[in-house]
This record gives sequence, structure tokens and C-alpha cells, in this order.
Amino acid sequence: MRRERLENSAKRPVWPYVKQELSGSMTLEHFDMVIVGAGLSGVGAAYHLQQNCPGKSYVILEGRESMGGTWDLFRYPGIRSDSDMYTLGYSFKPWTEAKAIADGPNILSYVKETARENGIDRHIRFGHFVKSASWSTEDAVWTVEAQRGPEKEAVRFTCNFIFMCSGYYDYDAGYTPDFAGAERFKGRIVHPQKWTEDIDYAGKRVVVIGSGATAVTLVPEMAKKAAHVTMLQRSPTYVVSRPAEDGIANWLRRNLPAKLAYGITRWKNVLLGMVFFNMCRRNPERAKKMILSGVREQLGPDFDIKKHFTPSYNPWDQRLCLVPNGDLFESIKKGEASVVTDHIDSFTETGIRLKSGQELEADIIVTATGLNLKVLGGLEVTVDGEKIEFSKTMNYKGMMYSGVPNLASAFGYTNASWTLKCDLTCEYVCRLINHMDEIGMRQATPVQNDPTVREEPWLDFSSGYVQRSLDKFPKQGSKKPWKLYQNYALDIVSLRLGKIEDGVMEFSNPAKGRNSMPDREAERLAS
Repeated sequence: MRRERLENSAKRPVWPYVKQELSGSMTLEHFDMVIVGAGLSGVGAAYHLQQNCPGKSYVILEGRESMGGTWDLFRYPGIRSDSDMYTLGYSFKPWTEAKAIADGPNILSYVKETARENGIDRHIRFGHFVKSASWSTEDAVWTVEAQRGPEKEAVRFTCNFIFMCSGYYDYDAGYTPDFAGAERFKGRIVHPQKWTEDIDYAGKRVVVIGSGATAVTLVPEMAKKAAHVTMLQRSPTYVVSRPAEDGIANWLRRNLPAKLAYGITRWKNVLLGMVFFNMCRRNPERAKKMILSGVREQLGPDFDIKKHFTPSYNPWDQRLCLVPNGDLFESIKKGEASVVTDHIDSFTETGIRLKSGQELEADIIVTATGLNLKVLGGLEVTVDGEKIEFSKTMNYKGMMYSGVPNLASAFGYTNASWTLKCDLTCEYVCRLINHMDEIGMRQATPVQNDPTVREEPWLDFSSGYVQRSLDKFPKQGSKKPWKLYQNYALDIVSLRLGKIEDGVMEFSNPAKGRNSMPDREAERLAS
């Protein structure tokens, strides 16, 4: 199959890699594709391009000095996945560790190993922070501008396609509310995104503000060394305990070839996740009862489950928090950690005063209060000199944007593992590029001209980090291909099996020097 792809690629008009000297010392390099971000998504995008579009040149531009993205940036205690690695891992590389819920260092090693095994690491340019991209229809190329190194030297690249794999978090800083009196606190205040190795919490009193995935990870891990850890939350989150190891997966791996065992486990977990999500949406009261009974089983009948672990919203209106082997509950039962549900009045010199009048003494306060979101990593985009406001665009198949040619972004699921959607996105992008070659077109643009499509919010999610930034993000439509279904099975049909020419994706800009093209394409252009 790979030999057939190689033979076919030799017949296609390949956009060549070009490096040319510009005025002064600046060079302009040309690639078929520029991938932005060397994290989980970027490495996956490079693999799929190598496999499905052999002969295409690419470069990965990474703003930081190391690869791994999220799994290299976040260094707080206990950092781990909130999805199982059989679905968060790549479809093409089996996860072989015993733990299904993996810690950050292991995930980072997995990403680096994937890049090294496939020669992807040789294509990464570290310290290249991408700032802008401008499209020229006349030339059918993007000009990408980046800042290189600590001196922020301006460098430029041209390419035929941009694949944004930078995620949607703002890597500069997390979200921290303005807490009254914060300047009076004599201890240390730290956001998990800015965690450094010099933070010593051994034997100290710690207050972790927040109730999301970061908070429920930090609390049990810090409780191992701290004098006591208090999780201070304004409102509860649904918390689900799950074994750190998948017994069925480990048995399959011992008795079957690695890829077969991995594939079976992957689909098992995908289907179980879909069944549970659909149950939460169709029968939220039943799902709520199931989740809370699990918490009650962990903490006992005397713990105030209603106050501390019963949210006001339905399951999956926000993302569930996963705790492997019930580690959060164990630390609470041992008295190493506690949960306080209240509102902050102000910080004091020695801790936090609550609206109820209670005071929490602390030596360290961790503000696990969320993250800031950023559209396409803050990339400034212009098309033929016109600046694109992404909040006014509509998202096509969860990856491209109305009126923006030859640009895709990797964006995962909110109700399942990130990589499931990213793998499908990568496959589709490769299909799109190959189709453009086959019909002799250099430009593919999603065009929304259906008056019956209604605009809807980008995400149907009530989480604070989403709501704070929703107005800056593209819209989704009321029906396909503009609708985000958050459904892996439907996306397989749409992205892996669906037609590339769907009446919405417009192909234009014939390849220069091409002598002929399919009759149907010539007829379409003539009309």
C-alpha cells in the first residue's frame, strides 16, 4: 500500500521545497506545509503527512525550546491525563504502559518517542514563535512570519498549506481572578501553569482554589508531603473514580499482538465513553445518581456529598473530573486533605477569609482557577490583504474556517480524548491535499453560502474557561458540515469516508504549467 502511494505521488504535481536568499541575511524557505506546534497534535500531523502524502515537504515551527506542548509546559505536582491513554494515544502507535491514566512525564516520553522513531524531530524548528500568516491568491501561498530565539529575530516561510496544532490555551498565562487583598498575603501565590521547581510545600499548609481537573490532581499529590491541603471551591464539579490501570487492556496486551490489543481496547473505551455521554444527555438524573453514588461509596454516608460534590448543572454540561484509583477521596478519608465550599471574601496576611466568616490559614495558595483560551494561538491571519476576524467565520467540519483557504487546525473533543478527533482531522487534511493535486487545483476554501444555516456557539459547554472566551471564537452552524457533533462515529463517516467535494469546499486556482485536468473539473471552471 505504501509503495502504491509513493508511485502515485510521483505522478502528482509536487510543490517543491525552495530556499531563496532575500535582502540582507534573511532567507525565505518554502514548504508544502507549515505545521505550527510540536505537541501531541503537531507530531501526529507530521506522521500522517509522511504516511499519506509522501513527497510533501514540511516544517514544524515550535515557539518553545522543547517539544511536547501541554505535556512539557505544565509541571505542577501530579500532572496527568484526564483521559485514558488508549484513546488519548495515537491510532498508529500503541500505548504499552500498564497505567491507562498516565502522568505527564510518561506522556511526554511517548510524544518524543513517536517523533524520534519516525524522523519527525528532524523537521522541528524550536524557538520559532509564529505571529502572522498572509495568503496570496495570485501566488497560492501563505507567507508565515515568526520570531526566532530570545532576540525575536524576524523570519519568514512560505507554504501551500498551514496546519495549526498549537491547541487553544494561552501559553503565556493562566486565568486568575482579581482576589481582594491578594497583595497582603505573606506566603506564596502560584498558578499551576507557572509552577517552578523551587516551590517547596513539604510540611506546609496549602489551599488550592478550584474544583476542576487541575485541582483534583494537585490536592492528593500535594497532600503526600504537605501538612494539610484544602480544596477551596466556589461550586462543586462531578468527580468520577476510575482504576489507573485497565485490566482488560493489560490482559489483551499479554495475549495478543500489540496493535490488535490496542485497537480492541481503543474501540472498547470509545464505545463506553459514547454510551455514558449519551446517557448523561438523555437521562441526566440517572447519570447524576450513578456518579454521586460512586462518590458516596468512596467517602461514606456521613460525608456531605450534597454540598461538596453535587453540582448545580447536569453531567457533561461541563467536563467530568477523573481521579485514578479514587486518590482524591483517599486523601480526604485519611485527613490529609479537606474540601471547603464557600466564596472568598478576601486574602489576609495568613490565608483566606471566606464569606461565611471562616478563615483558612495557608503558607501557599495555588490558584487552580482555570486557563485562558486563544484562537489559533493568537495567529494574525490576512487573506489577500484583508484581516480575518475568526469570530465572524464559521467552523467547517471542526477544522477549517469559512473564507480562509488552505488552513486547518487540530481541535479535539470536549467529551472524549483530544487525539481521537485530531487523528481524523489529520487524515482528512491529507485527503484534501491529495485531492487538490489530483484535480490540479492549488486552493481549497470552505464557503458558507447556505441561508438556512443558523449560527450557533462554537461550543455547547458551560465551563467558565469556555464562556469567558466564546465571543472570540468562530461559530458553528446548525447543520453539517458546519455542525460540531462531538461524536467520533459520525466524524469517521464525515472525515474518513465522506466526499471531499461536498458542494461547500470550493476548489480554485489551477496549478500553473499543468497541461490537462479531469473533464469534470474543466467543465466546472468553464461554467
